[in-house]
Amino acid sequence: MRVALGSDHAGFKLKELIKEDLRAREVELTDFGTFCESSIDYPDISFPVVQAVRDGAFAFGILVCGTGIGMAIAANKYPGIRAALCSETYSARCAREHNDANVLTLGARVIGPGPALDIVRVFLKTPFAAGRHEERLEKIALLEKRLLPDYHRRCPAAKPGEAEA
Repeated sequence: MRVALGSDHAGFKLKELIKEDLRAREVELTDFGTFCESSIDYPDISFPVVQAVRDGAFAFGILVCGTGIGMAIAANKYPGIRAALCSETYSARCAREHNDANVLTLGARVIGPGPALDIVRVFLKTPFAAGRHEERLEKIALLEKRLLPDYHRRCPAAKPGEAEA
């Protein structure tokens, strides 16, 4: 399993803790930044992470900002991305089981490091339940195709910039 990580300045410290925990559990990851607490706009980080997930280079993305809301909004602009903002493990499990979420967003100013690490662990280990949930995801995919028929021609692939393996 490969995981793409990213955060803005508000989520930097929590992203670093998540990165340390994932590495300790031998999860292959790439850090797309930011690499310090200097101010940066969350879309500048979210887009390369979700592009990498959407293109199949990574199984999952994890994005962290102050509340997790901005990252979730930005990430969900991409067809095929199902980003879920989770503040506890129940939502993280359901996001994977029911929605086949492929990006987790977290709010560093909302949850502490212990719960955040638990949420990440549950999110990454929970499989998609499929079955009745597949039809719902197919409806979302059809909606994306209907609303964005020429999306790929208009929006070239985002450049990941400086990624840290």
